[in-house]
Amino acid sequence: MRALVTGANGFTGSYMVKNLLGKGYTVRALVRKTSNLDLLKNLDIEYVYADLAKDEITQDIMKDVDVVYHVGAAFRTEGVPKNYFWDVNVEGTRKLLEAAKDAGVKKFVHCSTVGVQGDIKNPPAKETHPYSPGDYYQESKLDGEKLALQFFKEKGLKGTVVRPVGIYGPGDTRFLKLFKFINNGKFRMIGSGNVLYHLTFVEDLVEGFRLAGESEKANNEIFTIGGNNYLTLSELVEKIAKVLNKPVPKSSIPVWPVWIAGALCEMICKPLGISPPIYRRRIDFFIKDRAFDISKAKEMLGYNPKIDLDEGLKRTAEWYKNNNLL
Repeated sequence: MRALVTGANGFTGSYMVKNLLGKGYTVRALVRKTSNLDLLKNLDIEYVYADLAKDEITQDIMKDVDVVYHVGAAFRTEGVPKNYFWDVNVEGTRKLLEAAKDAGVKKFVHCSTVGVQGDIKNPPAKETHPYSPGDYYQESKLDGEKLALQFFKEKGLKGTVVRPVGIYGPGDTRFLKLFKFINNGKFRMIGSGNVLYHLTFVEDLVEGFRLAGESEKANNEIFTIGGNNYLTLSELVEKIAKVLNKPVPKSSIPVWPVWIAGALCEMICKPLGISPPIYRRRIDFFIKDRAFDISKAKEMLGYNPKIDLDEGLKRTAEWYKNNNLL
């Protein structure tokens, strides 16, 4: 099997490439010509080049490809206009879908996000939980997801949408600030800490992606891929403190003063082209429930997360330490 992986040089994309190589796939990596390829170093893969925001997807990119894993996206990129998210996450997806159909690709797996469902009411959420995106990124990913599902149904391209939950693991920097603040004693909980949070170890995630790409049952379906369990944010902080061998942070501050400060920072900084020190959307981490039901993926795909949260947090902390990031 020959697979094309978009965004292959990124955190999740590089793990996807390694998973596929381990299963005997021939892998073609779609990256930009300016991309940093350090995460793909010494891997036996083929490179093709395109910028999803502005380039066409040529026949050479899709030639002889059996399955596309579309992982690449504009992910909460700062300092770009709003329309950039739609240029990449919607129009870039459209170009890939059309090229895949024209090239006779057998399967297309589209990476969406559980963010399209926003703050989860009555958790855990199934795939049928209402849409409620909360920012430009999530709105653009929702439009990309809807586009992919419509294309699968109307154009006859076999395809699946996968929604990852809270991706983490060695190589990730999204959660670095949380680990760092707990490690240096500067962490302060914003709010009660009772909101629910759900994480997925990256190796489990990409296994779920591959299963979706290989299953005929998955066609025209949406799957949430997450870890086995969710927990409160306070419990997550406690677990991270434990793996770092640090005291469990006890201090907390109210939500709304921080939210107002974020709004003021955005109002002042953005017109000046300055990155605000506080964003309102970053406060969502402390106030919105993120808990999901992964039973559909287990039942239909045979998905079974292997790395429990304690082990995953330990591996992630060790990677941070070994790379002098804490």
